[in-house]
Parts: sequence; C-alpha cells; structure tokens
Amino acid sequence: MANRKWRFIAVDFDHLHIGDLLRLVSEHPGAEIAGMYDADPQRMAEAAERFGVPPDRLFTNLEICLASAAADVALLCSRPSRHAEYVEQMASCGISIHVEKPFATSLEEADRMIRAMQAGGGALVVNWPLAWYPPHVTAKRLVDSGAIGALEQVHYYDGNRGPLRHLADKVEVAEADAAARMSDSWWYTPGDGGSMRDYLGYGATLATWFFNGELPSEVTSVALTPGGRSVDEQSVTVARYRSGLSVFQTRWGTFTDPWVLQPQPKCGFTLVGSAGTISSWDYEPVIHLQTKEQPRATEIPVDTLLPPFRNSIEYLVAHLESGAPVTGPLSVEISRAGQQITDAAQRSSVSRRPESLAP
Repeated sequence: MANRKWRFIAVDFDHLHIGDLLRLVSEHPGAEIAGMYDADPQRMAEAAERFGVPPDRLFTNLEICLASAAADVALLCSRPSRHAEYVEQMASCGISIHVEKPFATSLEEADRMIRAMQAGGGALVVNWPLAWYPPHVTAKRLVDSGAIGALEQVHYYDGNRGPLRHLADKVEVAEADAAARMSDSWWYTPGDGGSMRDYLGYGATLATWFFNGELPSEVTSVALTPGGRSVDEQSVTVARYRSGLSVFQTRWGTFTDPWVLQPQPKCGFTLVGSAGTISSWDYEPVIHLQTKEQPRATEIPVDTLLPPFRNSIEYLVAHLESGAPVTGPLSVEISRAGQQITDAAQRSSVSRRPESLAP
C-alpha cells in the first residue's frame, strides 16, 4: 500500500476550492489526478493545464469518467444542491467521496448521501478548510486539555468580501466585475447561495467539534438580504446549549478578506470556558489565552501541524492506507450535527422564532 498512488478524480468545477484540492493532490507523493469531469470542458481547461492533466483524462460524461479513471476518490465540488445526486450516482462504484463544504443544503440531503455511501462501502468525508488552520487546531488542543475549564460558549464570526471577489487560489476580482457575474452565479441563487450557507456550516460544525459532539437545544437566527439581492449577505445565529448561549455570525462584504488582512470584527473564534477564554483568529500565528491564574491574555504560538494533519487530502490518503476511522470535523457524525444546526437556523430565519433541531 505504501508504494501505490491513490487515484483522484475531480467532479464538477462549480466550487472554486477544486483548484486548491487538485494542487494538494498533485503535491502528495501518494496521490495522482486520474481524471476530471465537468459538463463544460472550458471549466476544466485552466486546471488541466496547470496540473499537466492530459486530454485523455478529461471527461464531459461522468459515467465514462468513472469507468475510465479507475479512481479511488472523487473530489466533489459541485453547487451544494447537487451533492446528494452526485453521491448517489457515484457511491455504487465503491469509490470514496471527498465533499467540499457545505455538507448539503438540508439534513434530508445529507442523510441521502450517508445512506448511499453506507451501501457503496466507500468513505465519505466533508472538507471544512477552517479545520486545518493551525490556530483553531491549537485552540481545540487547549480546550481538550482543560486549559479553560469546561467549555461553555463558542463565538464565531467569519466571511469575506464576497464569493465573486476572488477566483481559485484567491486571485482577486475587481468589484465591478464581481457584480456583473452575480446574475449567473449559483452563489446568488436561493437554495444554494448566501452567506449563511457559505459560512454557518463552518461555525456550527467546528463548534460541535469543540463541544465534543454536544448539540444545542434550540437555535434562533436572523438573516439580512439587501435590496436587490436574492440571498442573504449577513446572518446572526444564537444557539442555546446547556452551558450558555453561543453565537455564530456570517458576512459577505467584510472590509477586507481575512487571508489578506483581518477585517474588523476579526474572523475566527472566541471560546469561553468556566476557567478561561481563548481567541483564535483565522490565519494568525498566535492565539490568546486568558485564565483565572493569568487574567491578562497571553500569546501562545500556534502548533506546527505535521502530516497527515495539515489538509484534507493528506488526511484522507492516510485513512485509505491505514483504515483508521475518520474523526473530527471531516467525519459524517460531526458534519451531520453541523447540518442539523444549519437547518434549524435556516428555518428560524424564515419563521422568526426559535427552532429545535431535527433528530
């Protein structure tokens, strides 16, 4: 197993994270790009050139791609509302499927995916890129070690200037050009797009990870859809846990993109425990720890992540080679819990009242 290369295919180029994932596959010594599928060949052209994928590995028919590529893993980067149909189509091949966030657009669709994969026998993982950020991994380690006592609250704020303000690998797009693309983009289509669908899954899923699987009893959410828009660009969700209230905020239209310069409010997490607090901001080299013994916040350098815990491709290859169970935010269990919270928030934003989580 150590000498084989795991064969990955890219399925659908709707989500621009496909470029990041293909780069990780191309850099992994135990993986290779065995094929690419998209109904529109033009959408594959740039990635094919960048990663040296020959024409005989490019497909506009998914069934032919699956039959020809003999793939071990499919990188699914379609619009979220197509996740379930794609998984159901591919699962019977016994292939493992790496789904780019969000998990699904509803709990019902997520459960369809889970059932299909159980029947097919492959692994199902959901990639939440924030789960690989060193500050958040460091924060989780400190929470688990008891550094802030029992975790009571998770406060989350995240977003960017807008999903059309950048291309794959964070290439910037002018504001006017981004606005011109809105009418043709699934990001601005109800049922698929909106800041809540884009970012709440991160906060809800990682909060479940921080809380070691505990779920809130109810969720209350408000979403703001600016005039002329068809989807929300801001949302605030309050989740009631046994220990207190946690708050998850999403935003399209931050002052700056956090991977370039942190906006205000900063993007990331504040974790409140019975004996201390942690602030963990996206991309930053330190986190801040406050305890009863040391009330003045102390800077803690973030952990240096080592293989196979630096990104989802490393992690999935290690799982395939060892057979070890998938754990953490990528796991079906934690991702499904995040979907329960997100579903309840979507319902609450419409009903304008607290909503319980579906079982």
